[in-house]
Amino acid sequence: LSFFLSFYFGCGGHWTQAWGVTNLYTQDVNMPFVKVVKDRQYFKRFQVKYRRRREGKTDYYARKRLCVQDKNKYNTPKYRLVVRFTNKDIIVQVAYARLQGDLILSSAYAHELPRYGVKVGLTNYAAAYCTGLLMARRVLTKLDLAKAYDGQTEVDGDEYIVEDVAGASSAFRCFLDIGLARTTTGARIFGVLKGAVDGGLNVPHNCKRFPGYDSEAKEFHADVHRNHIFGQHVADYMRSLQEDDQDAFQRQFSGFVKAGVTADGLEGIYTKAHAAIRADPSPKAKKEQPADKKPKRFARKKMSREQRVAR
Repeated sequence: LSFFLSFYFGCGGHWTQAWGVTNLYTQDVNMPFVKVVKDRQYFKRFQVKYRRRREGKTDYYARKRLCVQDKNKYNTPKYRLVVRFTNKDIIVQVAYARLQGDLILSSAYAHELPRYGVKVGLTNYAAAYCTGLLMARRVLTKLDLAKAYDGQTEVDGDEYIVEDVAGASSAFRCFLDIGLARTTTGARIFGVLKGAVDGGLNVPHNCKRFPGYDSEAKEFHADVHRNHIFGQHVADYMRSLQEDDQDAFQRQFSGFVKAGVTADGLEGIYTKAHAAIRADPSPKAKKEQPADKKPKRFARKKMSREQRVAR
């Protein structure tokens, strides 16, 4: 013991220095930088993220909460109203998750709207409402619920919630899935939501993200929302641009001019489209391909050795 004490105090009281032992706790705490060494053992245990997370396509934090079903509901699907926007199209699907992947119950696209009279402006708020309405009527028709759940037939832009009808099956319930899109007030995604709800789907929501909601006054103006549903915000911009700059109007609304669509006729176009969608929401029948038709090939045909030598 006396030998150890003399050895300890002889080294200034630091036994780590005496035995040549280094530790993070014995280093100077005032060191500005400490190099982190990632050795072989670190990289052997490194686990990469999911592929779609690495690609920046899927928010798995949100997806888990949208897909995981309650334990007491067993194998009952948890349906999602999946909405995605591209530059020229709107994609709406009703899907549910399984271990082998998502299964699509039904789908609707904005490029189907020309069948119902909407030939231009296929990605604006009014077109988003029509696509959501088409999706709702198509799903309910497929499940034989279209007659029991008509939805909101008189479009006024006000809040509407689908309730179960006595003596009929429960309302079809699904949850909005917007992917990585921003949930800003007035976004076109909520036009799809409003169309689906007015079409008869039970989608949990409130009116705080619809156009016309005033966050400061905590008030919702349904007339503003109705104007967006019928494309009146586009009509107002068409009138103002036509008065201010005729060249810019011809350039920006060339498709409208070519199709003969005017600002005054927009509301009538969308009103007729809503009625046509409710009358026949079924998808367009696919053309029958001839049995002897060979698929188109883009790869070069395989050549024999003689052909390769002779070329």
